[in-house]
Amino acid sequence: MLQTLLFIDHMPEAESCGDCRDRIGKRLEALPGLSSFEVSRKAISWAGGDDIKDAIVAIIAEIKDLHHHMVWTISGMDCPSCAKSIEKAIDRLPGIHTARISFARERLNTDFNPNKVSEDDIKKIVTGLGYSLSEVSDGSASTAERSSSCCSSSQAQNQTPTTANSGGTGVRFGSLYTFLSGSAGKVLIAGVALLIAVILAQFNAENARVYYSGAALVGLIPIFLNTIRSIRFGQYFGIQTLMSVAAIGALFLGEALEASMVLFLFLIGEALEQRAANKAREGVTLLLDLQPKIARLLQGSHSQEIPVEDLSIDDVIEVRPGERLPADGIVLNQMAVLDESALTGESIPRNREVDDTAQAGALVLEKLTTFRVTSESGDNTLDRIIRLIEESEEHKAPVARFIDRFSSWYTPAMMIVSLLVAVIPPLFFNGVWEAWIYKALTLLIISCPCALVISVPAAVTSSLAASARRGLLIKGGAALELLSRAKTMAFDKTGTLTEGKPQVTDVVAEDDAAEMIRLTAAVERGSSHPLAEAVVHYAEDQRIEIPAVTDAQSITGKAALGNVEGRMVAVGSTDYFAEQLSGNANIHEQAQGLLAQGKTVVVVTVDNVLAGILALRDEPREEAKDTLIQLQNLGLETIMLTGDNPKTGKALGGELGLAVKAGLMPQDKLREIDELRTKGTVVMVGDGINDAPALKVADVGIAMGGGTDVALEAADIALMQNKLQDLPALIRRGRKTMSNIHQNVTLALGLKGIFLMTTLFGVTGLWMAVLADTGATVLVTLNALRLLRNSSD
Repeated sequence: MLQTLLFIDHMPEAESCGDCRDRIGKRLEALPGLSSFEVSRKAISWAGGDDIKDAIVAIIAEIKDLHHHMVWTISGMDCPSCAKSIEKAIDRLPGIHTARISFARERLNTDFNPNKVSEDDIKKIVTGLGYSLSEVSDGSASTAERSSSCCSSSQAQNQTPTTANSGGTGVRFGSLYTFLSGSAGKVLIAGVALLIAVILAQFNAENARVYYSGAALVGLIPIFLNTIRSIRFGQYFGIQTLMSVAAIGALFLGEALEASMVLFLFLIGEALEQRAANKAREGVTLLLDLQPKIARLLQGSHSQEIPVEDLSIDDVIEVRPGERLPADGIVLNQMAVLDESALTGESIPRNREVDDTAQAGALVLEKLTTFRVTSESGDNTLDRIIRLIEESEEHKAPVARFIDRFSSWYTPAMMIVSLLVAVIPPLFFNGVWEAWIYKALTLLIISCPCALVISVPAAVTSSLAASARRGLLIKGGAALELLSRAKTMAFDKTGTLTEGKPQVTDVVAEDDAAEMIRLTAAVERGSSHPLAEAVVHYAEDQRIEIPAVTDAQSITGKAALGNVEGRMVAVGSTDYFAEQLSGNANIHEQAQGLLAQGKTVVVVTVDNVLAGILALRDEPREEAKDTLIQLQNLGLETIMLTGDNPKTGKALGGELGLAVKAGLMPQDKLREIDELRTKGTVVMVGDGINDAPALKVADVGIAMGGGTDVALEAADIALMQNKLQDLPALIRRGRKTMSNIHQNVTLALGLKGIFLMTTLFGVTGLWMAVLADTGATVLVTLNALRLLRNSSD
């Protein structure tokens, strides 16, 4: 007997902590007497007795004691390298198991041993590096305000100073202090200082160096303070360090004007970077803003406002026009009009009838609408979208992992090169010390890897956010990169290429077709078999009144019988009624033709006389053929992998124009996918439980949005609109993203290479190096922002 233990009862944080669930799974693998189990996001299921349950509870308790999970909001990051530096600093603490930052959501997820490290220790690291930190206890959207640039300000831990006047003066002073301590404020202060120095130098040229040195120090102070913080926590080679060394070196060489200009330009560049980064995050923050905080719970004839977190499945809520649905639900009113454009990209409002499903975040239009809640708190469609985006940053593209490794040694190597440039020419080739030290300082600035580091995550984050707004949930950059080089796309049949339910396609009757359908539907109405339901639905669609049936009987797998208005009506398979069929050459020939088309043929007799036949088939989706043509035009081979019989599979494949492998068990699909992978990257599209293994094994698994939770969990991508035509858009999205990344990397490295050579030949100086470095970072970010547009062509 299968037993289930909910995490919410024993370890609630395990619902959001994949690392904890992985550790529990590994411990369960070694548990004696436990032959099978499954660890999902919400529960552990296993086969066994209460003694096993006690052992599982003990394992959870042990892991809970050693693994404390906390989620924080971090303000002040303006580039992925900032996030990486925080992760590295926290990882150095003893007792830290994992520290992961989602740059897109400004979230820090920590898993640590509370016996070795405390929450205060983590806070000290983050605030010490110059960022603000606040706890997120419920996993809800970030409410912390964004603060200034991580690379150029003292950040939001410098809270508004307390004043004796708690009224308007204190508020105004606090707002002014916040502005001046931010990146824009730093630019303003440094700019004013430089302007004053320029004016004073015009009137007293002899002391110009003093004035410019003072202006340089004004710009240098916040950068130097950040350098000290970074070095204190083990970040030795950040951009602050490089700029501090370059500026101080320039001052010692007597280049005060150039030092002040360099620092001013750097601060401007950092402010632009922060603005561009915030723009890149907009796609995610817009989704966060869709989640209402309050729901109206109906209790009898009255409604009560409650926090969204307090909603439970089967609660009945009402949503007013202009408000968004706080949870997934089922429509209880006649004709609800919903705008789902923010979730799916579909600009036209959708009409929803009674019992239709609706997604959290949908905007209600025109009238008050009631819904029955179908999702648990924290697990509605919008929550899953946001969670997938957050988790996607852990699934880096291979090119992103390469750049991470490259940048880890690139900056130290360039510092060594700069040192050699400063020392070797004067020592061995009679070079001028001042000239070569100046060139070395310029190389230091050029060596900053910011543009290179941000080139991949900026493009990936923009692409993921734009895709999410179209209802295409992609779990990471790795899936995007694999999509860009996909060679084959394999499809499940039922529910993927087809509608997922049989429909009556042909009616052949000896006499009155409507009468035959009326009698057939009467016999089939009491059955839950999909074919029987299809016949009943067909009759209802034809507005045929279905009479009552008596003495209903069922011969399993063969026929259904019943007395309808005094006539014995029987409905069954061609094998069961082979004798009646063979006696009517015309109908028998048509039945064979329909079977050859992959359709299921049902025979109808009235008083043991052949009345006719019905043909049924799970029809292909309307968009299936056009979608397959688009995929083939994109250079992909398409193939259908189905467990249906070969005749049905071959007929559908011929109609849609793709190769077919039929009669496959789930393990057979895995074998076929492995074989296809020898020819290149394979994408698998499916929706059912039996598709989950194939979705996992394929290079990229795509689950249809109407599919099972298991398929959605196993897949790398989910199509929330359940539309096949999104598949070509996905391929184009992957290719466009990789093209953008290649452009960014080429731009970042190309500019550095050019200015490296011009610096060595004495053509460019410090201020041009700053323009090159900051300009490259801004250009790379702006290029990535083009992917935020919903167009995937």
